[in-house]
Amino acid sequence: MSAGVKSYAAVDLGASSGRVIVGRVGPDSVQLSEAHRFPNRPVRVPEGLRWDVLALYGGVLDGLRAAGRVDSVGVDGWAVDYGLLDADGALLGNPVHYRDSRTEGVAEKVWATVPAAELYAATGIQYAPFNTLYQLTAARSTAQFARARRVLLVPDLLTYWLTGEQGTELTNASTTQLIDPRTRDWSYEVAGRLGVDLGLFAPLRQPGDPAGTLRPEVLAETGLSGPVPVTAVGSHDTASAVAAVPAAAGERFAYICTGTWSLAGLELPAPVLTEESRAANFTNELGLDGTVRYLRNIMGLWLLQECVRAWGEPDLGVLLRQAATVPTLRSVVDAGDGAFLAPGRMPERIAQACRASGQPVPGTRAEITRCILDSLALAHRRAVLAAQRLADHPVDVVHLVGGGTRNALLCQLTADACGLPVVAGATEAAALGNVLVQARAHGLVGDLAALRRLLTRTQPLTRYTPRGDTGRWRAAEDRLGTR
Repeated sequence: MSAGVKSYAAVDLGASSGRVIVGRVGPDSVQLSEAHRFPNRPVRVPEGLRWDVLALYGGVLDGLRAAGRVDSVGVDGWAVDYGLLDADGALLGNPVHYRDSRTEGVAEKVWATVPAAELYAATGIQYAPFNTLYQLTAARSTAQFARARRVLLVPDLLTYWLTGEQGTELTNASTTQLIDPRTRDWSYEVAGRLGVDLGLFAPLRQPGDPAGTLRPEVLAETGLSGPVPVTAVGSHDTASAVAAVPAAAGERFAYICTGTWSLAGLELPAPVLTEESRAANFTNELGLDGTVRYLRNIMGLWLLQECVRAWGEPDLGVLLRQAATVPTLRSVVDAGDGAFLAPGRMPERIAQACRASGQPVPGTRAEITRCILDSLALAHRRAVLAAQRLADHPVDVVHLVGGGTRNALLCQLTADACGLPVVAGATEAAALGNVLVQARAHGLVGDLAALRRLLTRTQPLTRYTPRGDTGRWRAAEDRLGTR
């Protein structure tokens, strides 16, 4: 290995797959290589939809074995879901999947005690039926919850299994709807009014904090030589991805983190807690170095993933080329509609939504695919415009990171819809942010601005210039009534 270069393993868990990626970081270099990728398939059992967290942990161990010698390990993953541990630290059943139906109607019960407006003013978190707060409320009456002595969010659970040490990383904790984004600590008032025992959570950790070392049993399982430190990163994958936005110094930018979800918004120095912001369903999640991720959740490429699954996994490249020949904005759906949250029958549900709104019903796979991509670009436009207005924070460019960077059609449509240039890259943004926070904790990288300068020098980026005016996109918004 070159002098001054260190290796970091990023455990990056997505809603459909997990991966262990090795990042080699030097003073002027960042190189990623995939050590191992494994599926993340939820399982429906009689009591509901569950994550197969043991298979995920097995995939992590396989990945660390394939990674070879590393200087540190960091874990990031999706938000809101958690595991319950008993008094001995043993897991009480597989974590419940956020798409499970157990939280239906729970938010209204919470709001009866803390009205929605007060809850938003205190925590800044948008309404989503699966927020951790609602999951905990739904679980409270169960025998399993009665036995629980610890709640660990999923990345923290895997970190605990790797190290034997428990902590609650802040960027992910902020998605629970139990953190005050102004103090960056627990909202003791909200928890107290709702009867949530904050003692169930392990102490808060910051990105870059030490999170222990790999246990001797993990070293034996993976063939690694210890000690191998584990470093807390932005354990919410979106926090890691936003940290890896390759923005130039002083650039006024919006970001869109694309994958199963699209997270579109701004990086701000303080939360926006107005009633207008709540009504627009924007969330204030915590990021690196005192920043706030002010964003809206959009259903994302989940819509296309579910259609592809229903169609028997056809060649995606062919499908996208066919979709590019379909006229723009022939039919669109509201990509933020909760009606698309559950799995199953996605092509039929999209067709039904078009029928119900009086638009042409997409009949072919190419037409449905184009409908999805146009709808996502339209939702990206709405989020970027609304965020600027609500935060009084204008932007000149949109950075699109994550898996959607591979989809040139989506990138171009997003530029067209927003009327702004789109810079696409990096594809593995969450893993990059994970790796670079580890490198920073070990003295190889400076502050967030220095981290981003390194990215702009080392990552391949593609720029998409908007075509035409945005009038037809405004007309499509009017068609849906979503402007």
